[in-house]
Amino acid sequence: MLTWFFNLRYDGSVGYLAAWFANDASSSAAVDLLVVSAVMTVFVVAESRRLGIRIVVPVLVLITGVLVAMAFAVPAFLLYRERALERGLAATSGSRPV
Repeated sequence: MLTWFFNLRYDGSVGYLAAWFANDASSSAAVDLLVVSAVMTVFVVAESRRLGIRIVVPVLVLITGVLVAMAFAVPAFLLYRERALERGLAATSGSRPV
């Protein structure tokens, strides 16, 4: 939730998206975040389909990425993905993973 520190400090004097591109440093961070968000959207959807994860999970992950932070949504999805992989491994081998 460290990212929310700056969101809460935002005073609204400049448009929120305009503030993303206020200078070279913020533009670099904004473009980086947009690229990561696009790549993660493709990854989350593809992995969810591949692993048979219900559609509600990737939808919630992507909404969380926008409303909370990608720094929270990405690890949350990776944890959910890891658990789905473990459940699949346990189902195919008949034993629980260590």
